[in-house]
Amino acid sequence: MPVPSDLSVTRDTASRRRYRFGPWLALASLLSVLTVGLALAYWVWQPATLRIAVGPAGSDDQTLVAAIAKAFDGKTVDAKGGSVRLVPVESDGTLQSLNLLGAGKTDLAVARGDLTMPPDTNSVAILRRNFVVLWAPTGRKGTPKSKVTEIAALSGRRIGIVGLGDGNLNLLRVILGESGVNPQKVMTSQFGTDRIAEMTQDGTLDAFMMVGALDDKVIAETIAATTRLRGDPKFLSVDVSEAIAERHPLYKSEEIPAGAFAATPQRPDDKIETIAVNHLIVAPSSLSEDAVAAFTRELFAIRPSLAKDLPGASHIQKPDTDKDAALPAHPGAAAFIDGNERSFMDKYSDYIWGAVLLLSGIGSVAAWLRHYLRREERSQNAQHRDRLLTAITSVREANSVDDLASMQSAADDILRETLACHEDGAIEDGDLAAFGLVLAQFHQAIIDRRAVIARTDDTEKPAKPGGAVLQQVPISTAAR
Repeated sequence: MPVPSDLSVTRDTASRRRYRFGPWLALASLLSVLTVGLALAYWVWQPATLRIAVGPAGSDDQTLVAAIAKAFDGKTVDAKGGSVRLVPVESDGTLQSLNLLGAGKTDLAVARGDLTMPPDTNSVAILRRNFVVLWAPTGRKGTPKSKVTEIAALSGRRIGIVGLGDGNLNLLRVILGESGVNPQKVMTSQFGTDRIAEMTQDGTLDAFMMVGALDDKVIAETIAATTRLRGDPKFLSVDVSEAIAERHPLYKSEEIPAGAFAATPQRPDDKIETIAVNHLIVAPSSLSEDAVAAFTRELFAIRPSLAKDLPGASHIQKPDTDKDAALPAHPGAAAFIDGNERSFMDKYSDYIWGAVLLLSGIGSVAAWLRHYLRREERSQNAQHRDRLLTAITSVREANSVDDLASMQSAADDILRETLACHEDGAIEDGDLAAFGLVLAQFHQAIIDRRAVIARTDDTEKPAKPGGAVLQQVPISTAAR
């Protein structure tokens, strides 16, 4: 009896199906996981690069910012995982620095706190506090003494101001107005820092004004120069400094200590009340909180080492974090200063869970795709199982051991393909169990049919002469 065609299957089919999708899907899944993981790690740990506008060239501000940038480059990633690269962008001065910031061409800017800031600008750090220094020469020996001994006496006088922008001029007007002097009755002349010698030699000037740090050598040298040419200075006290600070929150009431500009002779000889304004690093509120927090943290970490080579670095202070401050601190800087920085999980837990969900989704899609691509294999496996079940009837009707052997061989091929499909994930454990039940019935039918064929062969063999019957063992049974 020929082998039923429904049991026919080629061994190449099993091999092709087994290796068609499994390894490639596993490799694709692994590469997807690695790609997402590497992208997330790169995004989290890459250094933040911040551009900072500062100028003019050769100024103390530019020198300090260049030193900060160099220190940042030599600093490794800190314990909190933050790292910042600072790229100075040269400008003509604080006004251009703020214009660059407002245009989005820089991330940070160095500027004085009383200048007009771009919208939504926050403070990041105070580089120093600038003090207003007003003085009038008293006249040399043999010349008439100056009548300018207080700010009220400046009406109708001419003042030389160091600085070409509107910042110092506007500040002088505020001081004059709050001191009861009409600013319109005070004449002013502005000089750049490269024209200080010209200013000190101008005999038409009745007083001088400069704004800067107390340890600024330029201020001390300018006072010394006017002293040599015009006599000892009379420092003018801003007696209404507290009222000014109350009405103009960007200004602070401060005192210039005795001997701030010279020790011998002591200048001034006593403390002087005045106005101060912060010189700041500012940033837009839209700048990343994490980047600003990392910048602020590293700035104050390197401050002690910077101060060894640049004494001006010792003036760096933390900004005012009060919510009602005239110029609010950036949320990132405030978080560092107030100790409210978010932990790694606080910052990135949403992204981590998002990545987990994304990977889970990728896995689900891959599983669905794998299941979809193997739908033909599952269908064929079900057909093989049904054929094997149908073949049990053919086994019971087989007339020779050779037919049984052929059917057994075909069943082995089906088993081989089924096991390969299960290993490759095309069929589930339940499908394999159902197939195993049918296969067991098939094997039992083979065994039973072999026994029947063997008995039939024995009864049909002729007896030998003398009445003896030759007992023959069927080849198929012996083989079995």
